[in-house]
Amino acid sequence: MQDVVHPDPGHAEQNVDRTAVVIEVWLNDYPVVPLFLDETRALAERFTARHPEYRVVVHGRDHLVLPRMVAEAARRGRPPAIVQNFYTSTQLARDMLARDGSPLFTSVEAAIGGRTEILGERVVLDDLVAAGRDYYTDGGELFAVPPLTSTMLLYTNTTLLRRAGIPAAPATWREVEAACTAVEALPSNAARGVSWPNHGWVFQQALAQQGALLADHDNGRSGRAERIDLTSPAMTAFVRWWLTMHRHGHYHYTGVRAAGEDTLRAWVENHRAFAEQRVAMVLSTSVEAQRMVEAGRAGGFDVEVSRMPHNDEVPYAGNVIGGDSLWLTAGLDRETRDGALAFLLYMLDPENVAARHRSSGFIPVTGAGHERLRHEGWFDANPHHRVAVDQLAAGDGSPAALGALLGDFVGAQDVMTDAMHDVLALGADPVARFRSAERAAQRLLDDYHARLAAGPDIDPRHFRVG
Repeated sequence: MQDVVHPDPGHAEQNVDRTAVVIEVWLNDYPVVPLFLDETRALAERFTARHPEYRVVVHGRDHLVLPRMVAEAARRGRPPAIVQNFYTSTQLARDMLARDGSPLFTSVEAAIGGRTEILGERVVLDDLVAAGRDYYTDGGELFAVPPLTSTMLLYTNTTLLRRAGIPAAPATWREVEAACTAVEALPSNAARGVSWPNHGWVFQQALAQQGALLADHDNGRSGRAERIDLTSPAMTAFVRWWLTMHRHGHYHYTGVRAAGEDTLRAWVENHRAFAEQRVAMVLSTSVEAQRMVEAGRAGGFDVEVSRMPHNDEVPYAGNVIGGDSLWLTAGLDRETRDGALAFLLYMLDPENVAARHRSSGFIPVTGAGHERLRHEGWFDANPHHRVAVDQLAAGDGSPAALGALLGDFVGAQDVMTDAMHDVLALGADPVARFRSAERAAQRLLDDYHARLAAGPDIDPRHFRVG
């Protein structure tokens, strides 16, 4: 695949110091989340003002093809210094190779090498939110920096629930069912109880909450994941509950699988159903907290943001993260490496963390950033933004709560959504259908490993993002 460098608007080359050390940064260019790209460019300009011996050049890349573009650049010996990866691409990033066959990326913590500051920028890795830090940690060492971290929450039309005699948002599966039954019994009410996208992230959340693993070797954390499990008691319990909700008319299914080109559409339809009061509750990303609250204001109803409901039958273990991380390329010369590290640390400055949260809805990823927001009164004025932080902090830190590291993660997610669609829309037996899905997902994982063993080039099919 040809590596085409698209011009970035507003970044003319006038008055550029040609002697400065250039730090190339490639970021995901999401169609609905442009702010991180724009804000990182602004941060790069401020960083350059602080460190005029460096010039940070930020390029946006289509998020669906960025990993392939990075691999191609690495094969030519010209990878960028910093690369953004979606969380499902974590194992892929760890397996990518430089032109000489060595790992393409190096551990951020190893590159810091015990220093407490780099170019005057404080090292604050220990202050990262535990759920984000631990997801990207192996052997006690942080291998990537997570500036964008999210989780899944419940959004409730409490105006509708109060009319139905339900005083607060439900916290468990049984309470969700009871709330749905009450809402649907209201006179002259056409709304169903709840909706969520048929997406792989939902399955991951349900497994994590129940303390269950998606893959062996502690979810790929004590060794490379070699076996995938889609038929565990926890997975079966969730699938059966989901199907029961659907059969009783409580769950609103749009019929759109959140996979491939339909991923964005599935999430948009989920939001629209809630905004139009066709459902009383939705599960969605914590990044949508502000949009959901504003949808309620526009529609004349109150919105409560609360933790994702969990299975009443088992102890709660935690919820997994979503979002992106920033990776440092290995083999950089000392000046470039330290400039790249300093820029990553500058992004973790408390004011920058707080500003990113305020504009994007992703959680503040450091304790200092959170404390700055709290001191400003941000969470008192916007309590819906505190929920995601509290939910992630409630996790037990187990491999289940951290989530899986898995080769061809997106392929496995697509297999799950295919299976659930067949269960919901075509009446497939849930146990048999997920047994078949497990075999299909295992073939994908085996193929991924076989391709790795065959040579340095990863099969293009494994570069899927979602």
